[in-house]
Amino acid sequence: MSQFPIIETQRTVLTILHPEQAHLLLAYHLENKDHLAPWEPARDSSFYTAVSCRLRCESAYQAYLDGNAANFIALERESNKMIAGCNFTNIVRGPLQGCYLGYSVHQEFEGKGLMHEVAAAAIQYVFDELGLHRIMANHLPSNLRSQKLLGKLGFEREGYAKAYLKIAGKWEDMVLNSLINSKT
Repeated sequence: MSQFPIIETQRTVLTILHPEQAHLLLAYHLENKDHLAPWEPARDSSFYTAVSCRLRCESAYQAYLDGNAANFIALERESNKMIAGCNFTNIVRGPLQGCYLGYSVHQEFEGKGLMHEVAAAAIQYVFDELGLHRIMANHLPSNLRSQKLLGKLGFEREGYAKAYLKIAGKWEDMVLNSLINSKT
């Protein structure tokens, strides 16, 4: 895992999700199942298994090696427990040089500025080290926490898409946002 970035923030250490960390991902999902359910796709019981988490970790690892994604996990410094995820997916090179941002925070840390801390550090890596120009992030119109977070991170609203993503089993509208790398 030495080839992966290690990003230190005040409260966390960020690293790329690796198959050896499947147990951390499983614990995170089990502890936050109800907390995250309103904001994510519907999940069946197989999602919350060691096998499923191992497969997702292997896929994330390969996607990083292939240059298609950077799925960060934030580990609490004191406990080495996964307390947030910050994913940059669908990386497109060529004239776009962009990706999509997705994130989640452990229910114990919500409302404490942790997601801002983690996302800001990961965004800096994506802009400075991966050289991307645009990061896109979408949120449900009702998700005021995400709206506020994205605003604090410098994202600008670019549009509104009807029935854009299937969240919690229902097609939902999304507010479309982006952040542009001013250095590129």
